[in-house]
Amino acid sequence: MATTHHQNGAAARAAEDGIKGNGNGNAAAEWRFARPAKERALAAAGDKMSIRAVRFKISASVDARDPRPVLPLAHGDPSVFPAFRTAAEAEEAVAAALRTGKLNCYPAGVGLPDARRALAKHLSRDLPYDLSSDDIFLTAGGTQAIEVVISVLAQPGTNILLPRPGYPNYEARAALNNLEVRRFDLIPERGWEIDIDSLKSIADKNTTAMIIINPNNPCGSVYTREHLTKVAEAARKLGILVIADEVYGNLVFGDSQFIPMGVFGHIAPVLSIGSLSKRWIVPGWRLGWVAACDPKKILQQTKILTSITNFLNVSTDPATFIQGALPKILENTKEDFFKRIIGLLEETSEICYREIKDIKCITCPHKPEGSMFVMVKLNLYLLEGIHDDIDFCCKLAKEESVILCPGSVLGMENWVRITFAIDSSSLLDGLERIKSFCQRHKKKNMLNGI
Repeated sequence: MATTHHQNGAAARAAEDGIKGNGNGNAAAEWRFARPAKERALAAAGDKMSIRAVRFKISASVDARDPRPVLPLAHGDPSVFPAFRTAAEAEEAVAAALRTGKLNCYPAGVGLPDARRALAKHLSRDLPYDLSSDDIFLTAGGTQAIEVVISVLAQPGTNILLPRPGYPNYEARAALNNLEVRRFDLIPERGWEIDIDSLKSIADKNTTAMIIINPNNPCGSVYTREHLTKVAEAARKLGILVIADEVYGNLVFGDSQFIPMGVFGHIAPVLSIGSLSKRWIVPGWRLGWVAACDPKKILQQTKILTSITNFLNVSTDPATFIQGALPKILENTKEDFFKRIIGLLEETSEICYREIKDIKCITCPHKPEGSMFVMVKLNLYLLEGIHDDIDFCCKLAKEESVILCPGSVLGMENWVRITFAIDSSSLLDGLERIKSFCQRHKKKNMLNGI
């Protein structure tokens, strides 16, 4: 026993010597990469600015003894539900591309020419001018598109304007590139519109760009033509680029209409980020894009497009056979498929909005009009023993096997994001479980039920 203890102590000292160096000639020098994890931008970005990481942490709270299924109301991936299966034409296009035997090679860094040409034609249908293939850059999903755009804009001393609440990958990428983040507010009482005055007040001569997400993740709002015009005019006055996250483009319902930010490219240059992931319900296919919507060619003159090309030349690519399938996916997918998906989302958004009204511990300020999400405010003053949104989500997961996304990771503490991109029976079950949780945790001195 004493021998074992002595050996363990010696091993610990040896390990410590290996890191710090012990002064002997044979010892390793102090390792320069041995830093506390909290000092690393990557650790911070991956831990605190990642929906995936937060979702996994909350999922770890689920009680394995609960016989009920875990209900995923935290993220927008309904592909596991049969009703949301992608279009048969898209699947056939991928299979046909594979069978050619010609798409097992490396692609060009910016994408296959035929795929870029087809996408330019597809996006031009909703614009007052035509895009060319030179305006299109294919990426490994929308996530890489964010990485590309943020990386090429990051310069020492510059800053970028992000919406609050917003999608945390932008902040994470900015942190990794030492790009300062400044936040402008979205106003819940005005349909989560951008506070233009807030936007203008935080910009300065070192501001390079602003992010707009439409249809909005996490809020479920859809911006009008009038509002987007004001955004474009503000960007022009500030001399900044507009990065338009349009991953949920065309996923709108009711009387809402999706207007691409590129429509206003003549006012201020726009880089539009899109992907197949959401509209086609295929996030695992990992095909996204950056489209330069800039009829005045400002992005070309300022070498931004050259920088994007250079970045992609030393980066990864979307799978070649998915790129090869893209022209047929765009050409052959029938409108009936899109109408069916929008019909499903409209139905579940109505269910979500209706049922939330009966849960007194949460408040929804704006009925969702698009995307796959709604933001709701936690009324913590009605609840006993719930400290904040993270605590709410962890305890809900443990007691009810329901996973929600806490608002703090999106920039709004004590709010939560709920997805309605799920089959209706599971959504109803999940909302009923949330209601039961709130009833169980309501303050005892509250006379009214929750």
